[in-house]
Order: sequence, then C-alpha cells, then structure tokens
Amino acid sequence: MNYFSSDFKLGILGGGQLGKMLLFDTRKFDIQTYVLDPSDEAPSKIACNKFFQGDLMDYETVYNFGKQVDVLTFEIELVNLEALTQLENEGLKVYPSPKTLKGIQNKGIQKQFYAENNIPTAPFERFENLDNLKSKINDLKLPFVWKCTEFGYDGNGVKVIRQVADLDSLPNVECIAETMIPFKNELAVIVCRNPSGEIKTYPVVEMEFHPEANQVEYVICPARIDEKVAEKARAIALNVSEKFNHVGLLAVEMFQTNDDEILVNEVAPRPHNSGHYSIEASYTSQFENHIRAILDLPLGNTDSKVAGVMVNLVGAEGFSGDVVYENIETILGWNGVTPHIYGKKQTRPFRKMGHVTIVNEDMAEARRIAEEVKNTIRVISCQ
Repeated sequence: MNYFSSDFKLGILGGGQLGKMLLFDTRKFDIQTYVLDPSDEAPSKIACNKFFQGDLMDYETVYNFGKQVDVLTFEIELVNLEALTQLENEGLKVYPSPKTLKGIQNKGIQKQFYAENNIPTAPFERFENLDNLKSKINDLKLPFVWKCTEFGYDGNGVKVIRQVADLDSLPNVECIAETMIPFKNELAVIVCRNPSGEIKTYPVVEMEFHPEANQVEYVICPARIDEKVAEKARAIALNVSEKFNHVGLLAVEMFQTNDDEILVNEVAPRPHNSGHYSIEASYTSQFENHIRAILDLPLGNTDSKVAGVMVNLVGAEGFSGDVVYENIETILGWNGVTPHIYGKKQTRPFRKMGHVTIVNEDMAEARRIAEEVKNTIRVISCQ
C-alpha cells in the first residue's frame, strides 16, 4: 500500500501530547491523519488533517470514526474496546489489537496475565471494590501499594497504604493491593514490533520519580546499571512483548530489586513518557517507530546517538489557569537542551505540560544540566 502523499488515512484515537508527537512524523512522511479526542482544544488538533471531537468511550463515536480510516491506532488506553473489536472483525487493521488492549486496559487483568504467564511481578491481590479490600485488611501486610484497576494515569489511582486510615479517601472501585517491593531502580524498556514479526528494543532507561506526585521527574538513557541487569531487563521485556503479541510499541516498566532481580510493574501499548528522550537522543524516535510498526514498514535503528536525559515539565504547585513558562528563554540558550511544549493552555499542579531533553556525550554532565533545567524553568499561571 502507498502510505505517502496518497489517499491512505491513519486514524488516531486520542489527541493529547503523544498524538501530537506522533503527528510530527506523519507530517514528515506526508501521511494523512484523522484524530478523535473529547476536547476541542486537544494538542493534536493543530497538526492532523482532520480533527473530530467525541467521546473515546462511546461505541458509536469510535466505530463511526474507525469506518473513515485505513489503519487505526491509539495514544491512550481508555477507548471503547467493543467498537475496536467490531472494526477489526469487519477487516480494519487496528494496532495494537483489541485483544492486546483488553489484557492491559484493566490493571487487575494485566497483573493476572503476568501470573498466568510466569512473568516476574510483585505479589498482589485483586478486590472487587474498596469495601471488599477493607473487609480483608487484616490479611494484608502494611505497607502495601493500592492501585485502582481502571482510569488511573500520571500518578493518579496509585497510593502507598501505610496505615488503615490511608484507605479512607480512596474511591470504592475495583482495585489491587500489591506487595511493596524494596528496589534500587525503576527501569523501563520500550519494545517495537511490526506485523511481519520484526522486533527491536530501545536501551534500558532509568526513571526518577517525584516523591509526592508519583510522577516521573527524570528519564535517564542509558540506565546507570550493570550490563547484566540491563540484558535481563531487555530479555524480560521481549518475553512480555511476545506474550501480549502486540503490534506497535509496548513500554514495559520494571523494578530492579535490591538483589538485582527484575519485576514487571506495568505496561503501556503506545508511545510512553519513558521514551520521549528518543526524539533527540536516538537514531529513530519511539514515535517514528510506532508509525513504522503499525504500517508494517522496516523498523528504524533504536540505538542512542548520545546520552539523553528527559525532564518532565509539570504545573507548579499553587498555580492554576492560563499557562506561563517562566524562564524558558534562559534554557533555550543552553547547548543540547530542547524543550517540547504540549499545547495545553491551562495549567494545574502536577499536570504534564511539556518536557525538556538534554543530550550530551557525558551522562553525568547531562544529568547535571537536567537538574539545572528543573530548577530554572517553572510552569506557572498568569496572576
């Protein structure tokens, strides 16, 4: 099929920052794109050929959107599975497939999948709702990690439970209680696979988290770990990819324990925050490789050209409203520093508003500059 400068149409469910960054590469290749998103101010709106506003969880909306395109993908997991399944049954290429998404969309089902497929993961228990968990609290060892099974994102839907009273503010929804694992590092590996079976992995990255927001603050590539641990992490990520039989990208988040074991935390079947560094630091970005994969094109080189550190730009505490990027002019004057602004007009505390990539031949220097970037730029609002 001729994808380039043709009548071919790629549909993307979700028009957030991940969609916007995917569209950079579809524009580079002159591939027509249709985007569906609930917000009329979605970041992707400015970069696609046609934009449709609509509910991603509504069957008719998603089904009718899918009937207009030749290949359908998504940049967010919270989409109507029944519509995707019907579209696939009618012959539309949907990547990743609804079957893959079904095993990932619900974190309880996802964790059960690991257990059934002998994929190393932290011990857990699944509960119908919070009341059910509370009734069995005496059987659980404190502290543990509470996670809602659906609709969690960017640190929302996850809480460390250190005492029973910590449960009081949580929603009464399906959830899991996960054993709290002492670990050295949080790692991630992005696996890329096309329908022909070609498969590649990006280097293992290390993630540093904000202690309060439970969000990634820094992504460091390559991870500062022993090569044997890195090889083990990539091998486990490949195994997870094989078991899910996905097409496109699969981001596999993992814990490196104090004994250097690797445990899978969770996965995302789409471009991922842990791969944003690849736009500047890799030969082929995660976004370009997602496009290549779902169109069954040869995958690009996933190696890094240079060490990269990514800093997330999130809304500063105490600020809500029209966004202002304070001191962005300062960091624009620094070598190897590239800001990406997502296009969200309104900021609020800890909302992801952009990221900055720092590239340098010296990893320690890249990490030092990243800290300086973090301390210089602030995402605030008009006063």
